[in-house]
Amino acid sequence: MLYAHVNCLKYLICLVCCLSASGLNAAEVNVYSARKEDLIKPLLQQFEADSGINVNLVTGKADALLQRLISEGKNSPADIFITVDAGRLHRAKEADVLQAVHSPTLEKAVPEQYRDPKGYWFGLSVRARPIVYAVKRVDPERLSSYESLADPRWKQKVCIRSSDNIYNQSLVAALLAHHGTEKTTEWATGFADNFARPPQGGDRDQIKAVAAGQCDIAVVNTYYLGQMLTSKDEKEQQAAWQVKIFWPNQDDRGTHVNISGAGITTASKNKDEAIALLEYLVSDSAQQWYAETNYEYPVAPGIPPSDLLKEWGEFKADTLSLSRLGELNAQAVMVMDHAKWK
Repeated sequence: MLYAHVNCLKYLICLVCCLSASGLNAAEVNVYSARKEDLIKPLLQQFEADSGINVNLVTGKADALLQRLISEGKNSPADIFITVDAGRLHRAKEADVLQAVHSPTLEKAVPEQYRDPKGYWFGLSVRARPIVYAVKRVDPERLSSYESLADPRWKQKVCIRSSDNIYNQSLVAALLAHHGTEKTTEWATGFADNFARPPQGGDRDQIKAVAAGQCDIAVVNTYYLGQMLTSKDEKEQQAAWQVKIFWPNQDDRGTHVNISGAGITTASKNKDEAIALLEYLVSDSAQQWYAETNYEYPVAPGIPPSDLLKEWGEFKADTLSLSRLGELNAQAVMVMDHAKWK
């Protein structure tokens, strides 16, 4: 009888150990995300349900998360770094915290200009940065391009964020790629001379300033306008309805666009699961969710935009490789400093 009890006890201990080991070895992927939790978590939860892979999410500011990856080095638990703007993704690549990956699925779904040429990062959604103007004060026939915003006719009529904003740095980097240093510096100087007030606040604040009559035009990312139009805050809605979008440079290269994107970390211990998650994020269903919920444009071709985005009309986007935005970032900052763009 004692022998039977001992064998039973051994079996139970073995069973517990096996179950514990199974739990420890459960498939998982660890994500550092600079996107707000509500703008990414529903997709991650659906991926968990579909794949059986657990997703552990850490959110924070982009620069802080990048510094964390650098500090953690090879000991970092992160498998994926998600952030906004190709300039930030380039910084992560240059800091050696991302590794190149090869995925036919990602390469097919993400157009060449929206991913790193060597596979260090991939775009997940597209965001446009056009001009918005006061419906009651500005004739859109007077608008044409980003370059035209340096015209003296817009003296004290322009609102925009500060020069330390990565979105603006990438816009200037795009102009550098198209025009070179001399012409871009001349443009930036004239553009800064037309500011209605010292740069301040975020994109929503620029839209509110146009609505309040502090300026007539602003340069903003479209998804901020979408968020304001659908906001529960009535004042935000009212401000948003007082502006309209103008798509600049439709007669030449197209409107400046950027991305939210992601790369797999150098320290990744779950590379296969990380690739599976990135592939899921460019799937048709995930891309449709981005369009409907975040008011961003799908990165994958053939996915229709949301009804609100359709209302804003189709536009020609600049086809510049977004890797250039990161490569020219430092030069863009110098141009903005020279122009006294605060």
